[in-house]
Amino acid sequence: MRALKWAVVLLALCSSAALAQSWPAAQPIKLIVPWPPGGGVDTTARLVAQPLAERLHQSIVVDNRPGAGGNIGTEVAARTKPDGYTLLMGSISPNAVNVWLYSRLGFDPVKDLAPIVFVSSVPNILVVPATSPFNTVHDLIEYAKANPGKLDYGSAGVGSSQHLAASIFKTAANIEIVHVPYKGTAPAESDLVGGHVQMMLDTTTCLPFIAAGKMKALAVASKARNPALPNVPTFDELGIKGVYASSWYGLMAPAGTPREVIDRVNAETNAILKTAEMKKRMTEFGAEIGGGTPEEFARFMADETKRYESVVKASGAKLD
Repeated sequence: MRALKWAVVLLALCSSAALAQSWPAAQPIKLIVPWPPGGGVDTTARLVAQPLAERLHQSIVVDNRPGAGGNIGTEVAARTKPDGYTLLMGSISPNAVNVWLYSRLGFDPVKDLAPIVFVSSVPNILVVPATSPFNTVHDLIEYAKANPGKLDYGSAGVGSSQHLAASIFKTAANIEIVHVPYKGTAPAESDLVGGHVQMMLDTTTCLPFIAAGKMKALAVASKARNPALPNVPTFDELGIKGVYASSWYGLMAPAGTPREVIDRVNAETNAILKTAEMKKRMTEFGAEIGGGTPEEFARFMADETKRYESVVKASGAKLD
């Protein structure tokens, strides 16, 4: 029995060594993005996928699986064979917020997924259409107080970072504004540009619209000004305290994925995040670069999950 036990241990070690040497030679890697193309999660996934594919000497296919606030694609990833050939671009909604928002997720964000590395975070930005009469946050607040329920704000969906950031702003400013959820960031931005909604606490995917003169940025929901928008004040600077909201992104894998794969992807991604090219592209995207160990990413997600319990409760949102 003792000999058999050692044989099993040696077989496992040999299998791990073989995997470490052969992965990812067998097939392309699928990177699941549980949101539509064009949003912050998708943009970040594509920024990382190309250089990661080059370092792994294997193609990476971005697979958009949108729906249910990121739950559909995340569940697909969680239920996929943990062989190293499926990765997930995790984000704030399915990996920290939705546990408080949905009565059933179909997956456990902690038990069913393995953190790999925290990639980046971006602040939410209060934007309005270029044709909006509001040029400052105080203009908007003054109108909202005089006309409660007359201002609509768009978001990527119920429980998205845009929704909860607007909820935080609504409470801090003591105003009544109406939520219009969309199926992703891109359609919400399109309707904002067209004037179909009046405002949005968007992610930094709005930067090209601001640069093109199609949106106006009024405030940033962070403690310091964003380098991509140096002339846009924080809410704190405007005397509206406590409006802090950001979207964050990180690579994950199905639970049970071999540690050798987790460590390899972690090491390669950390190296990518330190390159001058990636720093430049992340700065253009208005993002703060992450990095670190899988354990640090796991602790960060646990803290975010705890923080958003009260935010979701205050928003009044609940989905089945």
